[in-house]
Amino acid sequence: MFKLALSLLSILPFILSVRGCPGEDHDHTHTEHKRAFPQAALTPPTRALEWGDVNIIHTTDSHGWLLGHQKSSFPEPNYSGDLGDFASFVSHMKEIALRKDVDLLLVDSGDLHDGTGLSDGFPAGGVDAHESNKFLAQLPYDVMAIGNHELYIYANTLDMYKNFAPKLKGRYLSSNVNITVLDEHGNVVSVPVGNRFAKFKTRKGKKVTALGVLYNFTGNDKNTTVQKVADMVKEKWFLDAIQEEPDFFLLAGHMPVQRDNWPLVFNAVRAVHPQTPILILGGHTHIRDCVQLDGRSMALESGRYMETIGWMSMKLDRKGSAKNLTFSRRYLDPNRVTYEFHTKQRNFTFDTLQGNSISRGLKALAKSFDLDFLFGTAPRDFTISRDPFPSNGSLLTLFASEAMPVALSINNTRANIPNIMITNSGSQRFDLYGGPFTKNDQLTASPFADAFLFIPNITAGIANKVLPALNGAGSNQRRALMSELEKRESELYGRGYVDKIYMRWLEEMDRRGGVERRAAQNATLGYVTQDSCPGIGDDVVHAPLPFFSSPDFIGSTPPNVSDDTPIDLVFVDFIEKQLLQILNTVQTTKNYTITDVQTYSPVLSNAVLGVYAQQAWN
Repeated sequence: MFKLALSLLSILPFILSVRGCPGEDHDHTHTEHKRAFPQAALTPPTRALEWGDVNIIHTTDSHGWLLGHQKSSFPEPNYSGDLGDFASFVSHMKEIALRKDVDLLLVDSGDLHDGTGLSDGFPAGGVDAHESNKFLAQLPYDVMAIGNHELYIYANTLDMYKNFAPKLKGRYLSSNVNITVLDEHGNVVSVPVGNRFAKFKTRKGKKVTALGVLYNFTGNDKNTTVQKVADMVKEKWFLDAIQEEPDFFLLAGHMPVQRDNWPLVFNAVRAVHPQTPILILGGHTHIRDCVQLDGRSMALESGRYMETIGWMSMKLDRKGSAKNLTFSRRYLDPNRVTYEFHTKQRNFTFDTLQGNSISRGLKALAKSFDLDFLFGTAPRDFTISRDPFPSNGSLLTLFASEAMPVALSINNTRANIPNIMITNSGSQRFDLYGGPFTKNDQLTASPFADAFLFIPNITAGIANKVLPALNGAGSNQRRALMSELEKRESELYGRGYVDKIYMRWLEEMDRRGGVERRAAQNATLGYVTQDSCPGIGDDVVHAPLPFFSSPDFIGSTPPNVSDDTPIDLVFVDFIEKQLLQILNTVQTTKNYTITDVQTYSPVLSNAVLGVYAQQAWN
């Protein structure tokens, strides 16, 4: 899906030189035979995985991306494997583990909801991810942890409690997350969504104590509760659960492995068991990351959107030893080239019956949700951060300058009144690619169902000051707003918004020599990870994605009218509080409140691109 920073011609010789996985005919260029996408040949890994006594395949923040990334612009082909391919991969890896006589666990760290049409494109009256989660439940997960996206809507949480968690048979963990329900006697009770912890033995007889922890999330719906991590580790059930020493602790959870509260959980365990191995599988911030809190532990975070499959291995020693353990970690690109390389399978021996069944089922689900409904044909790729803002290739420019003005003017009695339209740049969640623009593309690019509001009769001179002030333009304004901006960022993090962290990660990736590596023309675009663990984590060498920063808020082109002309100030409800605060700082004639705010259009933000495409791209 992502567009190439280099021309196709510049990398064509390299693409043509890429060969298939070991075991294939030497004159066979490896391309995707299973599906129409991707057409591009993919770079295979160059080194085998390091196996230990305990090995883990890790997923997190899948957000409904179960059909794989099916666009042809890089780096999307890197992530083109669907859940059926992944199921086949896991099955083959389990067979390898049997031959090696070692343990292999499958772990997920949460956020199954919100992100693609498979999860979000359900018909009216349905529940988000109810159908798509049935396919995840077919995989042999040993432990799954709850994420914050399981908690925004009570109906989704209830569905997880009633229909999904039971399928994991005590291994769906929500250590600090409860749901309020009626018990069998009709009494209101607050109970864990899954289980607080799990104790089990691996195939090789290793004793495991597992937890599933959510970071200090504050955006959960009513009748759900999230206990602060600092309070959870003081609970009697927690202290009782960790009292007996296992062979290793498995701390899965929807919490980033750095700059959050994993040390609170880690230290609570270490206070009782100073030398017991601890494996941490984190998530939430959508990045690839790894850190070791001591020599007998490792913490791994494995990206987002099925763009990364994490691998961790550990070689055990005798109980009571204080020596450093040997760990390894790897970030795999989820595609058939990667999967076949590490399982030593050929393209026509790789698929298992279960894998094929899952792939067919996902396609049937997509068809039943009408995810191929065509709004129009996009003339090019539009990216969030790989093109400058503003520019012709910027999705933020497209949305603010073209799509909003067109979509919100349709059947709107105020369409002829000049306006300025403002939204937050985080409203756009994924790049939009040239070619057919479908219902599924709309849901992935712009998933948030924010309503458009407006305040009438704001003079153009005042309205023109609002967007720059929201973005903190001007040194005096920036100083005045800095504490508010920091407070807002902390508040947004608590409510689950991680775009800034992910964007800073991309920016740093590009800053570390992105221009030079792309100019070398010897690698396709993709993630280039630098973490805190020893060795190279990425399974395939890539050139980093170009990165251009963008403001927190974006707006339409101001109307060409005099400063004293009354216009409509239009904005999404998500930023209503901040916008009113700013409006009351850039003028003092009137104190504006929510009573001055009206509904502007029935079109929600997640429908804007589709409405625009029907008008402009047909």
